[in-house]
Amino acid sequence: MTDRSHVTTHVLDSTIGRPAAGVPVILERDEVGNWVMIASAETDADGRVNALGPAQLHPGRYRVSFDTGVYFAEQEVKAFYPEVQIIFELADANAHYHVPLLLSPFAYSTYRGS
Repeated sequence: MTDRSHVTTHVLDSTIGRPAAGVPVILERDEVGNWVMIASAETDADGRVNALGPAQLHPGRYRVSFDTGVYFAEQEVKAFYPEVQIIFELADANAHYHVPLLLSPFAYSTYRGS
């Protein structure tokens, strides 16, 4: 069994009360004002990405971007937000960082998960 990545995510479509499968996700690190891509993936059938980059990352500022436009187009739903970007500080190199996204066509929410 492989280690899960240092950063994971879970996307739930709150309008239908189900996981959002097939959402493209990118993880980037802020390198002195320039965003450098670390990894990309797509949410699985349960709306999760457990392998988004390495098992260990250095402390710093990171960004997770979700291509919500692709997801909603697949659902044939018009949406206001074609992309959601979440910027966060990874302060503890030993802690796991779970960045969930609750999604609807006209709103989104996030929080520090476990």
